[in-house]
Amino acid sequence: MSSENTLYIVATPIGNRDDMSARAIQTLQQVDRIYAEDTRHSLPLLRHHGIETRLWTLHEHNEEARSTEIITHLQTGASAALITDAGTPLISDPGFKLVRACQAAGIKVSPVPGACAVTAALCVSGLPTDRFQFVGFPPAKSSARQSWLQPLAQLTHTLVIYESPHRIIDSLKDMIGQFGEQRLITLARELTKRFETLIHAPLGEVLAAVEADANQQKGEFVLVVAGLQPADGDEAAAQVIVDLDKTLSVLLLHLPPKTAAKCAAELCSITKKQAYDRALKLQGR
Repeated sequence: MSSENTLYIVATPIGNRDDMSARAIQTLQQVDRIYAEDTRHSLPLLRHHGIETRLWTLHEHNEEARSTEIITHLQTGASAALITDAGTPLISDPGFKLVRACQAAGIKVSPVPGACAVTAALCVSGLPTDRFQFVGFPPAKSSARQSWLQPLAQLTHTLVIYESPHRIIDSLKDMIGQFGEQRLITLARELTKRFETLIHAPLGEVLAAVEADANQQKGEFVLVVAGLQPADGDEAAAQVIVDLDKTLSVLLLHLPPKTAAKCAAELCSITKKQAYDRALKLQGR
């Protein structure tokens, strides 16, 4: 049952309509209003589940203005829900400004969890899931995309990337340029839908498969990319950097960079210059 003065962040299916949870359906039936990114897209889903609550729009172009209106509505003792076109709101979708504004106004924000393309792709990728990083959509232009990918190529944990159909081939090519064609990847397309596709292979093979089949260039894509695997001779050096970063992350909270670097150098058995350079990099200098 929905509560007064509450904004519910409700996850909806990423494809299969029957992935909607019973609690999500009940919440959307009982709130006073539902705010959706695209009402035309959400209406068939709501009708499928017998939800007749009135729909209002909330998208990137009206979120700031709409937030004030929503807060006023909730302060009267009403309730509302936020949904997105597919999956969990705020994950590469609007809603952050609204949630922050509600919290600032003392309004309760409550999650109704469910489907999310990030975790759906990750759990079937066959890649390590103990540590991963979701980085969203790459930049649209190739030069900016390559600059964006370059630092990601050096990370040792799993990456999760979204991409659109009209840029998938160009993005895969740029990823090969930065990650190398042997980097393992899982391409997840149209998850939970009729033409769901999962390709587990090195980047070069995935690109060839997508280029060879026009059907594999359609739909919504999630790319799960393996982290950099250092060669045996580099493993010890990689571990030193990991230990150094952990040490500096604590020391920099309490000490200036030079002092933190001096302490870290002694603890990690490296030179002061190496530690100082790393400290500046962690601070984004």
